[in-house]
Parts: sequence; structure tokens; C-alpha cells
Amino acid sequence: MMQLSQKALKMINKPHIRRCLMDALGVTEFTIARYIQNNSDNLTKSASLQVIRDSTGLNDDEILEIK
Repeated sequence: MMQLSQKALKMINKPHIRRCLMDALGVTEFTIARYIQNNSDNLTKSASLQVIRDSTGLNDDEILEIK
């Protein structure tokens, strides 16, 4: 199972990145906050990963880890 690294989680927990994730996934801010808190696999969806790459400059090796 894939999940986000702690580095990526810290970097995406900012209001403007959370808004981009909300738009990409079509969910509420509360849901994004829950995804981040629980390190949900919903954050590893293609749309989420593209937002994370674009917003943080991290590559996939820095974003993802295998659980």
C-alpha cells in the first residue's frame, strides 16, 4: 500500500495546497484535512499526486513511501 511521506504531508498541509487538492478531488476542506491527518491513500491518486508535484516541487520518490 502506498502512502505519502511525512515530508510530503507537512508540505501539503498549507491552505493554498489544500484548496488545490479539494478542487482536484472534488471534496471539502474537512475531507482533505482528514485525508492528511490519516495519511489516506486518496492522496496517492493521480490527480492528488499531480497537485503535490506541482505545488511542492517534490518528485515521486520524495512524495511516496510503501507501507
